[in-house]
Amino acid sequence: MAPPAKKLSSKSKSNLRSNSGVAASSSQLPLQLEDDAPDFPRGGGSSLNREERNGDREGMHKDFGTEQRVLKKRKKEKRMQNIYHSTEEDLGSLFGDGVTGKLPRFANKITLKNVSAGMKLWGVISEVNEKDIVVSLPGGLRGLVRACDAFDPILDVEVQWDVETSFISSLYHEGQLVSCIVLQVDDDRKELAQRKIWLSLRLSVLHKSLSLDSIQEGMVLSAYTKSIEDHGFMLHFGLPSFTGFMPKLSQSERRNTEVAMGQLLQGIVKSVDRSRKVVHLSSDPGMVSKCVTKELKGISIDLLVPGMMVNARVQSTLENGIMLSFLTYFTGTVDLFNLDTNFPSSNWKNNYAKNMKFNARILFIDPSTRAVGLTLNPHLVSNKAPSSLVKIGDIFDQSRVVRVDKGSGLLLEVPTLPVPTPAYVNAADIADKEVKLEKSFKEGSSVRVRVHGYRHLEGLATGTLKTSALEGSVFTHSDVKPGMVVKAKVIAVDSFGAIVQLASGVKALCPLRHMSEFEIAKPRKKIQVGIELVFRVLGGKSKRITVTHKKTLVKSKLDILSSYADATEGLVTHGWITKIEEHGCFVRFYNGVQGFAPRSELGLSPGSDIHSVCHVEQVVKCRVVKCIPASRRINLSFNVTPTRASVDESIKPGSLVSGVVESITPLAIVVGVNGASGMKGTIFLEHLADHHGLATSMMSVMKPGYHFDKLLVLDIEGNNLILTAKYSLVNLNKQLPLDVSQISCHSVVHGYICNIIDTGCFVRFIGRLTGFAPKSKATDDRRLDLSEVFYIGQSVRSNIVDVASDTGRITLSLKQSLCCSNDASFIQEYFVLEEKIATLQALDSDSRGLRWVENFGICSIVEGKVHEIKEFGVVISFEGYNDVFGVISHYHLAGTTVENSLIIRAAVLDVSKIERLVDLSLKAEFINSTKEESSTVKTLKKKRKREAHKELEVNQMVNAIVEIVKENYLVLSLPAYDFTVGYASLTDYNTQRLPSKQFAHGQSISAIVTALPAPATGGRLLLLLKCLSDGMETSSSKRAKKNSSYDIGSLIQAEITEMKPLEIRVKFGSGFHGRIHVTEATDDNSAESPFGNYRIGQTLTARIISKGIKLENIRGCFELSIKPSLLERYNEIDKKLSSEEFNYSYGERVSGFVYKIDPDWAWLTLSRDVKAQLYILDSSCDPPELADFQKRFYVGKSVSGFVISVNKEKKLLRVVLRAPVGGSEELKGIVSDHHSLCHLVEGNVVGGRVSKILPGVGGLLVQIDQNHYGKVHFTELTDSWVSNPLSGYHVGQFVKCRIMEINCAFKGAVHVDLSLRSTPDASRELKSAELNGSTHTCIQSVDKITDLHPNMVVQGYVKNVSAKGCFIMLSRKMDAKILLSNLSDNFVENPEKEFHVGKLVIGKVLSVEPLSKRVEVTLRTSSANGAPKSETNHLNQIIAGDLVHGKIKRIESYGLFISIDNTNVVGLCHVSELSDDHIDDLQSKFKAGEKVTAKVLKVDKERNRVSLGMKNSYIEDEDVLQTPSRQSHDFAIGMNGSVVLAEPAILPQSNSENMNYEYDDHHHSVLGDAESRALVPPLEVPLDDIESLDVEPGVAQDMVNSTTADTTEEKNKKKAKKKAREEREREIISAEERLLINDIPRSTDEFEKLIRSSPNSSFIWIKYMEFMVALADIEKARSIAERALRTINIREESEKLNIWVAYFNLENEHGNPPEEAVSKVFQRALQYCDPKKVHLALLGMYERTEQHKLADVLLDKMTRKFKKSCKVWLRKIQLFFKTNSDGVQSVVNRALMCLPRHKHIKFISQSAILEFKCGIPDRGRSMFEGMLREYPKRTDLWSVYLDQVIH
Repeated sequence: MAPPAKKLSSKSKSNLRSNSGVAASSSQLPLQLEDDAPDFPRGGGSSLNREERNGDREGMHKDFGTEQRVLKKRKKEKRMQNIYHSTEEDLGSLFGDGVTGKLPRFANKITLKNVSAGMKLWGVISEVNEKDIVVSLPGGLRGLVRACDAFDPILDVEVQWDVETSFISSLYHEGQLVSCIVLQVDDDRKELAQRKIWLSLRLSVLHKSLSLDSIQEGMVLSAYTKSIEDHGFMLHFGLPSFTGFMPKLSQSERRNTEVAMGQLLQGIVKSVDRSRKVVHLSSDPGMVSKCVTKELKGISIDLLVPGMMVNARVQSTLENGIMLSFLTYFTGTVDLFNLDTNFPSSNWKNNYAKNMKFNARILFIDPSTRAVGLTLNPHLVSNKAPSSLVKIGDIFDQSRVVRVDKGSGLLLEVPTLPVPTPAYVNAADIADKEVKLEKSFKEGSSVRVRVHGYRHLEGLATGTLKTSALEGSVFTHSDVKPGMVVKAKVIAVDSFGAIVQLASGVKALCPLRHMSEFEIAKPRKKIQVGIELVFRVLGGKSKRITVTHKKTLVKSKLDILSSYADATEGLVTHGWITKIEEHGCFVRFYNGVQGFAPRSELGLSPGSDIHSVCHVEQVVKCRVVKCIPASRRINLSFNVTPTRASVDESIKPGSLVSGVVESITPLAIVVGVNGASGMKGTIFLEHLADHHGLATSMMSVMKPGYHFDKLLVLDIEGNNLILTAKYSLVNLNKQLPLDVSQISCHSVVHGYICNIIDTGCFVRFIGRLTGFAPKSKATDDRRLDLSEVFYIGQSVRSNIVDVASDTGRITLSLKQSLCCSNDASFIQEYFVLEEKIATLQALDSDSRGLRWVENFGICSIVEGKVHEIKEFGVVISFEGYNDVFGVISHYHLAGTTVENSLIIRAAVLDVSKIERLVDLSLKAEFINSTKEESSTVKTLKKKRKREAHKELEVNQMVNAIVEIVKENYLVLSLPAYDFTVGYASLTDYNTQRLPSKQFAHGQSISAIVTALPAPATGGRLLLLLKCLSDGMETSSSKRAKKNSSYDIGSLIQAEITEMKPLEIRVKFGSGFHGRIHVTEATDDNSAESPFGNYRIGQTLTARIISKGIKLENIRGCFELSIKPSLLERYNEIDKKLSSEEFNYSYGERVSGFVYKIDPDWAWLTLSRDVKAQLYILDSSCDPPELADFQKRFYVGKSVSGFVISVNKEKKLLRVVLRAPVGGSEELKGIVSDHHSLCHLVEGNVVGGRVSKILPGVGGLLVQIDQNHYGKVHFTELTDSWVSNPLSGYHVGQFVKCRIMEINCAFKGAVHVDLSLRSTPDASRELKSAELNGSTHTCIQSVDKITDLHPNMVVQGYVKNVSAKGCFIMLSRKMDAKILLSNLSDNFVENPEKEFHVGKLVIGKVLSVEPLSKRVEVTLRTSSANGAPKSETNHLNQIIAGDLVHGKIKRIESYGLFISIDNTNVVGLCHVSELSDDHIDDLQSKFKAGEKVTAKVLKVDKERNRVSLGMKNSYIEDEDVLQTPSRQSHDFAIGMNGSVVLAEPAILPQSNSENMNYEYDDHHHSVLGDAESRALVPPLEVPLDDIESLDVEPGVAQDMVNSTTADTTEEKNKKKAKKKAREEREREIISAEERLLINDIPRSTDEFEKLIRSSPNSSFIWIKYMEFMVALADIEKARSIAERALRTINIREESEKLNIWVAYFNLENEHGNPPEEAVSKVFQRALQYCDPKKVHLALLGMYERTEQHKLADVLLDKMTRKFKKSCKVWLRKIQLFFKTNSDGVQSVVNRALMCLPRHKHIKFISQSAILEFKCGIPDRGRSMFEGMLREYPKRTDLWSVYLDQVIH
């Protein structure tokens, strides 16, 4: 019960009266009631007594009277305005509950003026942002919830709010109803529109007054999910005093919602466990939404929560709502916008009578004034937020006025779907000018409104009727589009830019950099506030609009680029530079679109600085070169008009050029390329040398005019060439890859680093071909920082780890252990460049160049004077060389004491040409060795000593002593070779920046001789340190090698740990690992599955054949072999393995296994090191097989082929499946990628792929090899002559073609002529339905001039047309001429139109000139005299009474002219003979060209006229006379005996000897056979006897007789069906035999045609397989079986089963091994056919081939799988009898236990019959006796028993 307010003291009363005129603060507003309120109102009211109140009223009347006298002269509008303000003040005041006496005028309404801290409000979430939540409050207010106020910390520690993890969005969602409390309202000093309401959603604040004692059953409470348990959720109410539990919903009650930790849930209190302080809630959403709060005693206002549903009663109606009482003690109001109807009319008060009951929800609670607001909104009452059906900015033309509120506004009904939406228009938004609502708008009228707001909680839209708002293009943020030009007023200017406002009130930001074309230092002075300017919209995101005032962008007339989809190639537009880098500029466009312009597209001159031309924020005009919208990348060019660079064709990436230095910049050298006019090249600093230090020195001494002999073109950028002078790239240019196809795995390729990132390095080769080395594969030590190990532009050696076939990505390794140098190129370039730098230095000085070097040869003795003695040694000067000095270190003084000016003789060890220093030595071994070589007298002893030394050879391992340690190399001496001096580099390509190993003078090391002294090496002996060649090894790997006792050739026992298609991983010994390659499993690679008999965990015997390989992350693994030959013969295995050579010859047969499959290549491994590749077009000539290339050649498949090319360097072979024609000549050297056509011979049938369809009659361009194409002539496209032979082909289609001719041109080009005809030498059928009706004419092919003779009928395609005639193509090599006069019997008005190129024509040969090979043809059918000779002949064939077919040629008023088919005769059908009925309009009934059937009425041969009739009576009478066979269809036999169904046609008669259409008696017999065959349905019987038991004939008959008792009629029906089925089978067999006898297919083409005619016939498919087996082409037979299984219709199960059986037989005979091959086919068959039938079929095959063991194993499986099948058990018993095995009785007992009861009689009777015939008769007799004892009245069993006893 709400406590009554205490009576105030007199002092309080006076204070209250004195402060009556002062406005209350926002936190606690005063209570304003009417004058005559009672003394003690319930819930708060006025506390003045009646006397005081009367005194105040008298004073007020006096004041009011005085005010009336003062205001007599004021206008009426002013008085109305005062009244309006007083009403507004009443609306803004809140009153409490328990009001008695005179009621208030208005309902409580929440506004920004009366909202205060502590208020509890109900709202709906309208936005969930990263840092806050926006809540829509009552009255259209908007509140904000900070992230920290949205959730109570439910753990021991406070929640660390991470806005990036979207934690808030996981707890709350838009449209969710929430209860909140006001924390703070911004200060009143702010503008009213800018004041913000800060809210809190914490339950600890909302439930502050909630205790466990106040919780009653039936209450609705909200709680957080504290934890998720198996059966429910632990809840947290925001208070620590008690917790809650809510069980999970059942599966049927869930609504696809998952509860997350911390989520807010609502539930009904079911019970309260006060001892454990646990509140149990129910989570049924339906009950929660319908639960009404019960009237509880003593409930206080603090326990009221927004959203609580209560029973309310109408107390009274107010001007803008109603007053309700609820929970006995409380009073609340409902305003007009929260009534139970969305469209309350003007008489809405009539619907709310006093004491009416409603269900209402609490909308807000003000504890300070005890004011409560309620809502009757149907959506909110059902605990759902109203759905929004309108968008801000929408315009509705037909909005109906529902109510007109005087002085307030209009209520409209907006037509939305599915239901209308209420909208309210305030008086200020009615019109641009002041209007009176009552006069301007009437209820029911229609208005045009635009939505400018939406109150989410009430579901009410706010709109405007102003004309300016309706006509404006920009109304909200959504109306602003990128690129739009707008006018806006500057309202604020700051250091970051200017804030501008559009006419509609939308604000935007103009950043400082976009306020002008140039940088503005003081923006406030440049742009004044209030000025109106023109801007262009850059973009908008999250209602943040940015604009620009750059003049170039604002006035631009070019297209706007605002999305990546708009970036079409060639688009020219404006943008601005956002970032500049060395390799190009980043350009920004509208809406955040960004592109990149590379340096080559900026229009810069070579070597110029990009920053000198471009600057950030510069507006540029650019052109889109390329765009990939999916990856959001745009390539740009500042060259608006694309210019085609005139680059010499010979200059391309990877080619070598020479040039002269033109200019030098700090970072690059510009070179003029020789031989290319106007071409420039750029050599960057990093590309001057492989050594970075020498590159810097080279750049410092470089001068214009210097000539580079060899430069490698790395890339071409416009007219500029990117060049390199690195020796590692220039000298190996032919080995550098240009594309991915030239890269093979595990090869080492030179390149240079183009970029370094945290995760790895990018290595570039030629052009843009780039590979990536991950950090784990970049260095041997993963702890190193890549930026410290490598630098951009560094020369590296990279090991190819992997090449992705689908993406083309190249994975590299830069580890020194895998990429170490194997030659002296690195140090050799060092000495060559040193000499070049010294030469350039000498050109700058006045010295004599490098002539001084000639007197200081390596190991020569020179004389000098001690110049100075230093700490490091002695400095020597030389007479005649003032700028050359020598140095002798203390180590090389060899104990000699020297003094200044002492003349000494020393040996030269090294010469530094750049520093002009000479390293000398006084050691005796160098001095004496030099003397001995210069002496002419040699003693015999010394001579023998020198002869004992072997001569040095390349790749020889030597021992050396360190003499001098230089910065980049070592000077070594070889004691074993007379102390010869050599030089070795301290670093390698990949280790230039790594610290080198430390060496000491006199240290002994191992080195490899890489280059002998020669002019190319500067006369130096070059060595390679053994420590560099071995790479970097860890201590653990060294210990493993040291402790390993396994040598190559050792025999080991290994355990299989992992099996892969191409290798087996094993382990042996103490943690050693190895692998067995698939080619090391058998002596030859012919086995289909060499690892099929091995399993994981199996132990096998293997022999070590290699050491030190790496498998994934395991180093030091072993290569093993299990070949039988290696396991048996192990003597001298090291010698055998080391002597293996790569020696293959042309045509040699090889076998391997597929290890990778690409779309066009199958990659084979022939051994561990030898690979082979098979091209797709070399794999088959059958198009379906070519299309299934990747399915046929799967990884691990065994493939045999023949070698056609060899690459010894890459150890790569090219193989084909068909044996190439020619001898087995040796392939020597390296065969280039341009493979020859030696394996393609004229007459071969090969596979091809359509590459291009040539225009006109050009034919097809077909690819027949990787780099070779053939041309198919227009006449060689199809077997028959058709009007458009190209219609059946498309690019990429696989075709079967025949090589007709191969010609080699003088320049080496190869021209191949192909044919797609299956029978190129046979006559061709002309389907001349378009020419002469529905006829089939066989005309001899014309390939030679001798095949032609006059009057011969020929056909061809029009090749070209002119005014004098046309030329036609008769064949591939034969053309003919047709004069204009011979084109047609009639006048040809337009030859090009009537005889277009490619048209198919037929004519006769007029003349043939063999010498000139000229042929003339005519298309005319009439003779020269003008008398139609052929027509006369045709007229003789037409007899009165015949039925003829033809086309309507012309329609006249008196009849139809009909052209009779297959003749040149035109007959007239008179109008009286057209129909039995009268026809008024012939034009509407018939059309020219229509096919008709007519009867010949009369033939007038004298006048050459034919009269026709088309009456139905004529046709019907004639149809009666037709035979039944002619009524249906006719049959004809094709060239290969295939059946062709043709429409009835009249065969034409001709006198030409080449046009014979008569058939002999043999053809008629074939026609009959074909007809009978065509009428037979597909084969439905199995080829094997799998459906019946394979027993003796008598046994089978007995089994038939042992059927269960049936009636006589049923038996007769079964016998009739069986007889019909047998007759049917005989008909099928006879028809198939007749077909094969009459025309037995003798080639694959004939079989293919036969298959096309009957694709579902298993008989033909099996005969085709037999044909291939007879040709010993087993693979082809298998492919035919696969085709048959794919082709035969899925419904033809028996036909498919026949193919599977044939497949079993094929693999049983030719499989490798047969048992495994049959098993694979069997497993596949089980997936497509009835398993029982498949098992029976396989069993029949085993029995026929007498494989009884396999049959027994299969029967065991079948009895387990089909244990309820009587047939299976009988087959098992039959097998026992065949193999004379015991145990039949046990099988019978097992069968009786498994078989159903109703099958026992059948099984026992047939088993007993088998015992009588094949087993023990007594046992069979006992079985019959047992059955008859149980079934004594079964006469059928007695008869069967009697038959067995008699026989």
